[in-house]
Amino acid sequence: MKAAVVEQLGEAPRYLDFAEPVAEKGEQLVRVTAAGLHPIVKALAAGTHYAAAGGGGAFVAGVDGVGQLADGTRVYFGTWRKPFGTFAEIAPAPEWITLKLPEGLPDEAAAALANPGMSSWAALKYRAEFQAGQAVLILGATGVAGGLAVQIAKRLGARHVVAAGRNASALAAAATYGADATISLEQDREALVDAFRRKFAESGVDVVLDYLWGAPAEAVFDAMLMKGGVEHAAKRTRYIQIGESAGKTVALAASVLRSSGVEILGSGFGSVDLTELVKAVGEFFAEAAKQPFVMKTEVVALRDVEAAWNRKEEATRIVFRP
Repeated sequence: MKAAVVEQLGEAPRYLDFAEPVAEKGEQLVRVTAAGLHPIVKALAAGTHYAAAGGGGAFVAGVDGVGQLADGTRVYFGTWRKPFGTFAEIAPAPEWITLKLPEGLPDEAAAALANPGMSSWAALKYRAEFQAGQAVLILGATGVAGGLAVQIAKRLGARHVVAAGRNASALAAAATYGADATISLEQDREALVDAFRRKFAESGVDVVLDYLWGAPAEAVFDAMLMKGGVEHAAKRTRYIQIGESAGKTVALAASVLRSSGVEILGSGFGSVDLTELVKAVGEFFAEAAKQPFVMKTEVVALRDVEAAWNRKEEATRIVFRP
C-alpha cells in the first residue's frame, strides 16, 4: 500500500510503499478516506511529543482518520500500533476507538474536526466540569483549535467568552463565532496583564482554556495575583492547560496560587482517560452533524505529503486523502 512514511525523526514523511497491516485481536482494518494533519502528528513524527514512542524504524504518520470498514460502514478511528498510522491507504483500528459517523458529517470535515474539537470539548466537560452560564477565557483563540473552542464554549452554554490571540483578522473572526470580547496578545506585558485583570474583575472567568502556555500564560497568572488587602474571597478559576505553542515553561509566583482561586489542570493523553476522549469525540460529532461548526480545511492528496508537511497552518487544517 502507499503511505506517508517517517524514515527519520524530525524529517517530513515520504510517500512510499509500506507493508499492509494485518488485523490483530480486537482490531478492524479501515480503508482510509481522510486523515487530518494535526500538531500532535507533527510532534510525534519529530519525536518531541511526550507520547512519542522510543525505538527506531520507519513508521506511518497519523493518529486518527476517517474511512470505511469492510462492510462499507463509515467510521472515525484512531490507531496507536506502531509502525502503522492513518496516513495510509489501509490502517488498523482498535474496535474501542472506532466510531460510526453520523449522517450529514462529511469524511473530510470529520477528519479535520475530531482532534482540535475534542481538545476543548474534553477539556470543558471532563476536566473543567464546565456548567452552562459560566465564563470562559481562551488563550490561542486564533488557531484552528482555539477558533473551535470559542464555538464549542458558546454551544455548551457559556454566558461570556473572551478570545485572546495575536492574529487581528482571526480575532475578528472569533467575534463572529460567538466571542463576547477579544484581547490582542500584540501589546506590551503591562497592558496585557491589565486587560486580563479587567476581564477577571468585570465578567469573571470560571475556566481558562490555554493552547499557548509561555508568556501569555504568565500574563494571565499575573492578572490573577491579588493586589493588596486580604478581605476578598477569591473566585474559583479552573485553568486547563492544553497546548504549548508559545512556550514549554512558565515562571509562576507562589503568591498567585495562595492569593487566587486558580486550579491548574492539564488536558490531553494521560490526564484524560482514553475512553472519555472517545466519548468526547462522539458527543462532538453528534453536535457537528446537528449544526456544523465553522472551520477552514484544505484537502491535499497524500502523495503531496512532503510539500504540505511544513506549511504554516494559518487557521486552516490540512486533510490528506490517500
